[in-house]
Amino acid sequence: MGKTIAEKIFETHLVDEPFGDVSVLKLDRVFCHEITTPTAIQDLVARGKDRVFDPEKIKAVIDHVTPAKDSKTALQGKILRDWAKRHGINDFFDIGHNGVCHAIFPEKGFVIPGFTIIMGDSHTCTHGAFGAFAAGVGTTDLEVGILKGVCTFKTPQTYKIEIVGTLPQGVYAKDIILAVIKELTVNGATNMVIEFRGNIVDEMTMDERMTLSNMAVEAGATSGICLPDMTTVEYLWEFIKDDYSSRQEALETFTRFKSDDDAVYAKQKTIDVSNLSPLTTFGYKPDNVKPVSQMKGTKIDQVYIGSCTNGRFEDLKIAAKVLEGHTIASDVRAIVSPATPRIFSQTMEQGILKIFMDAGFCVTNPTCGACLGMSNGVLARGEVAAATTNRNFNGRMGKGGMVHLMSPATAAASAIKGEISNSNLFCE
Repeated sequence: MGKTIAEKIFETHLVDEPFGDVSVLKLDRVFCHEITTPTAIQDLVARGKDRVFDPEKIKAVIDHVTPAKDSKTALQGKILRDWAKRHGINDFFDIGHNGVCHAIFPEKGFVIPGFTIIMGDSHTCTHGAFGAFAAGVGTTDLEVGILKGVCTFKTPQTYKIEIVGTLPQGVYAKDIILAVIKELTVNGATNMVIEFRGNIVDEMTMDERMTLSNMAVEAGATSGICLPDMTTVEYLWEFIKDDYSSRQEALETFTRFKSDDDAVYAKQKTIDVSNLSPLTTFGYKPDNVKPVSQMKGTKIDQVYIGSCTNGRFEDLKIAAKVLEGHTIASDVRAIVSPATPRIFSQTMEQGILKIFMDAGFCVTNPTCGACLGMSNGVLARGEVAAATTNRNFNGRMGKGGMVHLMSPATAAASAIKGEISNSNLFCE
């Protein structure tokens, strides 16, 4: 009987099976940021276990509130900063060098096909785009991971989602994952791994695959995974070229983790996107999804383009194409946050940030702040945002605020119109 990619990764990382369907896995990476990790650090210190299993396998960043907005967030940063220095964690990205965790860590080559990765952040599933098993965990699991380099998981079942067809104009990876979540619902893949397959996924760039995997958790999944291929190899080549004689050798190594043709899946679904139109959320759940056309006339107060979902170079380039030559509506404020310093530099060098600024956007440093309502774009009660982020929970971007999730293209069009709008209006 064949195996899924998740089953193969579990098999190669298995340390113990203490009981039933529970597996203890060896970890290749433990990622940390300043919001969830300080609690784990302080508890380890209190228990007399202020140690790390391997400083080379731990990567840390200050990204959720950066620079610090108050004494509390400054303390959180200090705890992480001092800990990284104390234990010789060289891959620590502080202010001036930091970026959104799920963008900067892949960009640095820290995510490799077949890896196991944990982080105290639910959108750690983003890294599954590379053919890795990556999952968000709670404080106790994070502590054990930091201390021992292992984590316990239930043996995964896999939900195979085949995305097929031809992508229409104005429809992007964000629209596809919103369609998937609508189809599955927020509980549809609970405690499962979503394996994204099909010709549409095969044709996606790594930026697009990361958008897809990023929101797997919004359907309840533990992780979202794309199978590694030459697109994966090309993205990683600058980091792995000394380890392989050729790209083909790297591909052959990575594809050991591909799912077998006769692998057994708990569930399967095929979604044809040929007739898909741009989508957006309504209400307060990620599976509350409608076509943008049905939300026409919905007024907005703020547009936010950024986050670990859609703050990468391709996202900003797409939005800029819509914005070029236009000015945002007079009663809308708009914010763009490139997800890493590298992306910031690329967009600046190619004139993309100038297009945003000429249109009336505020350009901020890389940060997660607005996405979770902590800084750099918090909503007031009763305000409405069009955002490229990943959650529209009640109060997510500010108490009493409403968030409509959408693609960068749709967000850019909405900024121009002052209401939720289709980007095709500006790209014909």
